[in-house]
Amino acid sequence: MPAESRTEPVSHHSALEGWQGILLIAATYVYFLIYAQFGFLKRLAELGMTDNALPSIMGAMAIGGIGISLLAPRSTRWTCPHCRLQTGLVGCALTALWSLFPLNLYTAIAVAFTIGLSLGLLTVTLVANLSLWIGTHRPLIKIGLGTGVGYFICNFPPLFTATPQAIALSAAAACLIALIVANRTRVQYVRADVDFLPLRKPVPFPLELAWFTALVWLDSAAFYIIQNSPLLKAGTWQGDLHLWRAGALHLAAALVSAWLLARRGVTSTLMLAFAALAAACLLLLNPARVPLAAVLYPIGVSLYSVALVAYPSFLLPAASQAVRARSAGYLYALAGWIGSAMGIGMGRNLHHVPQAFVVAAAALFVLPWIWNAVKRGSLDKSIQLHAIAVVAVLGVAFLVTQLLHPPARPLANTIALTPVERGRRVYIAEGCINCHSQYVRPNTADVPMWGPVGDLQAIHRQQPPLIGNRRQGPDLSEVGARRSPLWLRIHFMNPRDVSYNSVMPRFDYLFRDGRGDDLVAYLASLNNVGHWTATTTWQPSPAAQAQASHIDGGKLFSQHCATCHTAGGIARTKWSASFHRLPPDLFRDALQHIPAQATSFELRVDIARIIKFGIKDTDMAGHEYLSDEQIAAIADYVAEKRLAAPK
Repeated sequence: MPAESRTEPVSHHSALEGWQGILLIAATYVYFLIYAQFGFLKRLAELGMTDNALPSIMGAMAIGGIGISLLAPRSTRWTCPHCRLQTGLVGCALTALWSLFPLNLYTAIAVAFTIGLSLGLLTVTLVANLSLWIGTHRPLIKIGLGTGVGYFICNFPPLFTATPQAIALSAAAACLIALIVANRTRVQYVRADVDFLPLRKPVPFPLELAWFTALVWLDSAAFYIIQNSPLLKAGTWQGDLHLWRAGALHLAAALVSAWLLARRGVTSTLMLAFAALAAACLLLLNPARVPLAAVLYPIGVSLYSVALVAYPSFLLPAASQAVRARSAGYLYALAGWIGSAMGIGMGRNLHHVPQAFVVAAAALFVLPWIWNAVKRGSLDKSIQLHAIAVVAVLGVAFLVTQLLHPPARPLANTIALTPVERGRRVYIAEGCINCHSQYVRPNTADVPMWGPVGDLQAIHRQQPPLIGNRRQGPDLSEVGARRSPLWLRIHFMNPRDVSYNSVMPRFDYLFRDGRGDDLVAYLASLNNVGHWTATTTWQPSPAAQAQASHIDGGKLFSQHCATCHTAGGIARTKWSASFHRLPPDLFRDALQHIPAQATSFELRVDIARIIKFGIKDTDMAGHEYLSDEQIAAIADYVAEKRLAAPK
């Protein structure tokens, strides 16, 4: 007899029993995935809070989530599950709307902390009392459906690619719909104590907790790495086709997970989830294997996500409601919030999941069963097969990554090549062509922005041609004329140090074995003097100068210029010893390339020209992507500050 059929509810089963629980699970996942872990980060990036401020803001969210997850199940004064659920939904909706307003660092921390509190209260309350809304007739398939639908909605292309404001409004709407559902009159179900686990001896809760933590850690690290790498993102969920595929895989895997939990138990389900997730992380080390990783990643995520809901709500053997509530609190505090934070930290700092970490996590899954076999003299056959499957899947992923495309490193047959030739190979190996073109399109805005049109026939004669098939970043065909080697190096080490709100990932690891220096040499060689022909005659049009008065030049200066041209600027401070000439403090220092006797108008024009094009043969880069109105606004701001400064 299937395990689920042994659960006997008090009331007669109807065809629609449990639809409230399905919707509540889907709405909770939508809020958590598309807003708390995605849309809110997009909103912070929009506000320029991505580097130094981000750890404090996300730390506040984690503190709120961990605190309420541990404390709420122990509260004896406020035990009404309906009231707690409604409070969590209202809090989630209001914080999503709160983030639409202008935020500074302190209000962003307050929003994040409130998100953690509300979401923590919502998840722990829902999971600990899930039978109230989902019933006890075939609950696992309903949990799988709710989880799968939630992930499918999050991968709906118009929502996934929406603005942070639209995402926040959608998340708030999902919470309000769930609130209406939660307020409906419900049948009070009585849960029968059922042990779905096929093992003779249940797995200890601390071990299950460690497994869930490892899975969330891998999931969060992989998501952050993909989301912040244009090359990996392009092959996973960039474009409608990829998003529809990911949504379909999530939904199918969630339903499979429900079947596995009912037939094979939590252990086997988590082992298979780990095999898929770990293999995806290994494959992400090689950009050429991204398509396979893009299939395994959503499968692994949905397999464990269903278990994350089902385990404390229905799969704890003979557990009371109080035990389920405390277990859910520990699970979401440690595995959910802390595991997620550690994964994001790994992705942010290392930009990859180390192979040693994958091996250690695999040992966490496999070694307890080996130890159990040693003590008992035998091992459950199904567990033995799944343990072998974990090792086999990881072994195949490792061999695919290592043998078919070994990590780029200096080889013996490349030593005789020049740095420029080696750098071109690095450019190709790192997949730069996926985000950057090397072709200025004639008769378009490319010409004034990126430089003169190149010889198309000469480009085709290159082996291989690097024209590029998409342009998510700037064209690089004349980048050596527009950016100095030092600027390029800083940009590779940490793009946000010199490029406001850049989506380019860090490539600092390339400088550990010389590949970064070769790449800089190659890009510096892309230098055509024709780029500078217009720099001596251009100036903002009268219309642009008139419009500049309506633009906040000070804000633009802080975003695009302050990192180098204020006394405490990040790049100016971190790289002070590397500059041939320290970038001047634009409010106090003399400007070498502007005549001291320049009139106010001439000062504004000269500053605007430098902002747009940079200064030839120096580390001063241009800002070709800014509009003439924005450039004029910055020039007006700097000129006014300089003219008002004491002489």
